[in-house]
Amino acid sequence: MSVVGIDVGYQNCHIGVARSGGIETITNEYSDRCTPACVSLASKNRMIGNAAKSQMTTNFKNKVHGFKKFHGRAFDDPFVQAEKPKLPYSLHKLPNGNAGVKVRYLDEDKVFTVEQITGMLLTKLKETSESALKKPVVDCVISVPSFFTDAERRSVFDASQIAGLNCLRLINDTTAVALAYGIYKQDLPTPEERPRNVVFVDMGHASFQVSLTAFHKGKLKVLATAFDLHLGGRNFDEALVDFFCEEFKSKYKLNVRENPRALLRLHQECEKLKKLMSATSSDLPLNIECFMNDIDVSSRMNRHNLELLPLNCASLRVRISSIVGGATRIPAVKERIAKFFGKDISTTLNADEAVARGCALQCAILSPAFKVREFSIIDVVPFPITLRWKTPTEDALGECEVFSKNHAAPFSKVITFHKKEPFDLEAFYSCPQELPYPDHRIGCFSVQNVAPQPDGESSKVKVKVRVNVHGIFSVSSASLIEKQKGEDMQIDSEPMVQTEGGAEEQDWACGEKTDAAAVAAGGSKPRVQVKSTELPVVANNIRQLDRDVLKDFVDCEHQMIIQDKFVKELNDAKNAVEEYVYELRDKLCGIYEKYITLDDSNRLTLMLEDTENWLYEEGEDQPKHVYEEKLDALKTLGQPIQDRHREHEDRPRAFEELGKKIQLCIKFVDSYKQKDEQYLQLSAEEMIAVERCVSDSMVWMNSRMNAQSKLGITQDPVVKVADIIGKIQELEDACNPLMNRQRPTVEEAAEVIDQSSAAHNGPAEKQAAAGGQGDAKGSQQATRGTKEMEVN
Repeated sequence: MSVVGIDVGYQNCHIGVARSGGIETITNEYSDRCTPACVSLASKNRMIGNAAKSQMTTNFKNKVHGFKKFHGRAFDDPFVQAEKPKLPYSLHKLPNGNAGVKVRYLDEDKVFTVEQITGMLLTKLKETSESALKKPVVDCVISVPSFFTDAERRSVFDASQIAGLNCLRLINDTTAVALAYGIYKQDLPTPEERPRNVVFVDMGHASFQVSLTAFHKGKLKVLATAFDLHLGGRNFDEALVDFFCEEFKSKYKLNVRENPRALLRLHQECEKLKKLMSATSSDLPLNIECFMNDIDVSSRMNRHNLELLPLNCASLRVRISSIVGGATRIPAVKERIAKFFGKDISTTLNADEAVARGCALQCAILSPAFKVREFSIIDVVPFPITLRWKTPTEDALGECEVFSKNHAAPFSKVITFHKKEPFDLEAFYSCPQELPYPDHRIGCFSVQNVAPQPDGESSKVKVKVRVNVHGIFSVSSASLIEKQKGEDMQIDSEPMVQTEGGAEEQDWACGEKTDAAAVAAGGSKPRVQVKSTELPVVANNIRQLDRDVLKDFVDCEHQMIIQDKFVKELNDAKNAVEEYVYELRDKLCGIYEKYITLDDSNRLTLMLEDTENWLYEEGEDQPKHVYEEKLDALKTLGQPIQDRHREHEDRPRAFEELGKKIQLCIKFVDSYKQKDEQYLQLSAEEMIAVERCVSDSMVWMNSRMNAQSKLGITQDPVVKVADIIGKIQELEDACNPLMNRQRPTVEEAAEVIDQSSAAHNGPAEKQAAAGGQGDAKGSQQATRGTKEMEVN
């Protein structure tokens, strides 16, 4: 079972895996530990990750990046509309109102949802993981920003299903960092002691997150979170872009913002410049060739001037202990944090990989395949959640805040209603002004099949609401409590449902008297039995994909994977032909030159040139089998030359090895003939066979060497290296068992002699008995010989 943690960032992604040696961040096919969060769609296939990033300026209209923040958002969302002018690709309004991405794929204009785009990226990360682990990857843990709302989290979860992943948990970025920090600490306080409070700051490319976490031994509890949706490393990039746009406009009369390709190139160069300025304070050049209108531009920038540019960094006023995120490498960020607290900050965690490592640790904790130190995680609900329902009078609405801000999560609560008919529960976020999302609604949950009691009274309905491990709110179940008459009173002792962290039970009478209220009014508590019946709950979540639509997206992703595989195999076949043409042509003028006649060389060279021209003309787009046939035709002429070269290079060494083996065997035979004590145990028949094999091998070697010496170097050899190796093996099979046979010990020799004696006397005794002759001594000797045979 694989254990994988995936950090899906705004700009880059990291993959952490759990192995026997600990947590490791794996590399992709480019040997990079990070994979760009980019998807490029073309006329034949998709390119994802590094391959997509390389097409930043060549296919910018179909290269999708920065799509993470569009999860679960409508096209008319103010944030989407604000981001739209900054994007080189087009956004499109989907039928359900969500934001989609319009690109050209397979020579057709197509619109993909954000879930599909993220699913493509996760598919690539899944393939990278499987390539590194050498086994299928299904279970994983994926990170999300702590400020993601219910709709955004459900959108990411759907994307994981499109990619064929089983997401065990959506974990907050800062919570994953806290886990990576705390699980290795050996000096955490015990549960009876005061907790160690640590503040974690994650400043990534496009957002800023802070969490306050309390640590005990084997446990972490998130106390509070804060965020800034619009502060990140890209703010520094945009400040540099704005500065250079104004400079180039005045210096070169170029309006960069009118040219999307030039603007993208400037963004790339500014990002590189920012990273260099984080490492040095000296002046750094910015040079871009053929920037616009074939004009080369250049400028300079240093760290001091960068810090003077207008930046909104007010959100950095937080208590801090450990920082992560690529943007925290900027000296101005670290300096302001340290200055505010008047002490050094901790940078012990890997700024880029801490989240992925925390995700992998969480996956290992949830996986039965790994034994991990017990470490419980209690997260928080970032925004307060309220339930609203209609009262029995139908002229007013009842509501209650079921989860307050920073409430522990995962957590379940059981709420009791008194209803006579089916009713709806509307869930929404209580404080829209604190929400980084324009729609404060979560969803509507219909509790069905509610009926009054036989006596006409309202039925007691228990509804279980929860925020699960993914941070997603739901009405998980509802049950109808029916009263039944009985002799003995049975108290409704339904236990608190202790799933995912804890449970509470609250009671809303909704205009009806509860049993406790009736007792307080002076009545006697009735003796009743209760029966619990599960009620269906129909959920209608905001921005939720239908199951049928999700299934279609899964099928579509599968078809695109097949198409990508087909194109890859086609390109590999074409590249194999091209590679063989270049390689063989170079060697014909080099190491293969003396192994082919001049006429054959000219004919083969002409064939290689024709094949090269064909590749860039008619062969630009051909079926896979055509390329394979071309390669086979070339190898028919090229392979014999390659074989002659290899045979000529390896044959002398092979003959030398055969000669050494023959000499060794001859020495062995001579030692036997000289009565060497080491070989006294060998029989004459065995040595005759060895001597015959050695003689035959010597004759074979001399004849083959003489025949080969009469051939030219451009002719096929009469003896191949494989034949010589076979002859060496034949000698070894004949000689080695005898050469390595151990000489018998004194006891073994005596036993052999006794056996030989018994074998000799036994027939004599039998012959004497048959003839009626033999004296007593002979009989005793025969008896003794028989006894010895029996012992043996």
